[in-house]
Amino acid sequence: MRRVISLEISVESHVYCSVVIGGRSVPLITDAVITMWVVTALIIFAVVFFTRKLDKIPKGLQNVAEMFVDFIQGLAKGQMHHHYKYFQSYIGALILFIAVMNCIALINIIPNGTLPNGHHFGVLLEPPTRNFNVPLCLALTTCFFMVYCEFRFKGFKGWLSGFYKPNPIFGFVKILDYIVRPMSLCLRLFGSILGGTVAMGLVYAAMQPVPILLPGVIGIYFDIFEGVLMAYVFVFLSTLYLAEAVELPEEVK
Repeated sequence: MRRVISLEISVESHVYCSVVIGGRSVPLITDAVITMWVVTALIIFAVVFFTRKLDKIPKGLQNVAEMFVDFIQGLAKGQMHHHYKYFQSYIGALILFIAVMNCIALINIIPNGTLPNGHHFGVLLEPPTRNFNVPLCLALTTCFFMVYCEFRFKGFKGWLSGFYKPNPIFGFVKILDYIVRPMSLCLRLFGSILGGTVAMGLVYAAMQPVPILLPGVIGIYFDIFEGVLMAYVFVFLSTLYLAEAVELPEEVK
């Protein structure tokens, strides 16, 4: 008799805690929220572990930490010039948080699925960025930060002048930017990670009779390369938007 193993490709978040507001159930804690807690704990542990013994002459793990800091400083300085010090902490935290979230599925060594007897197997850690709300919140955070920087570095008059200089038609473009930019950041990250999650689910389904390490080799692309690449793209575009927000008229070349 042929045995069939069904696969559950988790696209929607599982709700563990919710409240009722106005007759509607509003989720408070989902698997995406729990996974983000795990990611935050991993990042805090890694930061403490890599920086616990700092020396003037870096060696060992301190070299890795300083390479990452140099990379972030180079990325920020290349776009923001002398303003980079105000943003390098945000940029570093953002790329680290998104990259770890995108790659968290590496913990799932055994494919997720359901056996014919109904018992579930596998680890239920999926990238939180496959949930539309997570990349949307990240994109809105960057865009709100961008608007704050416009007020902070240009002042109210400088921010307002962007709506009518050098031509009043730029007011429409400015308003459109406030709508398009967060949606562009959100959909690019959401679509890529969701597509990778579905693709890896299909790979696990096709290779269940094969040793469990083989799908992990294929997952190097979807779980590592694509995850890190999309984190970099998200942060690079965010850096461009922030650089434009702090650029004063006399600094335009």
